[in-house]
Amino acid sequence: MTFINYASREINCKIVYYGPGLCGKTTNLQHIFEATAPQARGKLISLATETDRTLFFDFMPLELGTVRGFKTRFHLYTVPGQVFYDASRKLILKGVDGVVFVADSQEERMDANVESLYNLEENLQAQGYDLMKLPYVLQLNKRDLPNVVPVAELTAELGRKQEPVVEAVASTGAGVFDTLKAVAKQVLTELRKS
Repeated sequence: MTFINYASREINCKIVYYGPGLCGKTTNLQHIFEATAPQARGKLISLATETDRTLFFDFMPLELGTVRGFKTRFHLYTVPGQVFYDASRKLILKGVDGVVFVADSQEERMDANVESLYNLEENLQAQGYDLMKLPYVLQLNKRDLPNVVPVAELTAELGRKQEPVVEAVASTGAGVFDTLKAVAKQVLTELRKS
């Protein structure tokens, strides 16, 4: 649900990073925040729970240009990874324009990925969204570790609709901006349609 601010001539878009605990959602956002020029970003806000964090910040990527004379501002969110915080996850998805699912590529995290992806689909449906119609990117994170599942196998298990799949190592920044650009491009395409 894109918010248009006519006074500042800005279109505000919400992108949510979703995935299991410790998959790299926070690391993605921290890397984007640190690599974004201070004048183009807002404050990084971290809401800590006992075992997890939710992050939020907004920024205005100058290189993405305008839509019908309006500048675009992206609000990036992470959800708590623990299923225990499902109510928070649902709330954060409210008004979402695009989703990045951050999958942990490690073999032993496959069940957690699948559980989190089903949880995403359920929570989107509860908000009246259909993942098949929403801008969506699958990020395969932690590709630098020795015990990773092959890309084809991960994509077969976690892919939903021929969405862009990006290999990443969020701790080094590899694939982080490719992921963001892939979801932002889809969000802007949807905006231009409407």
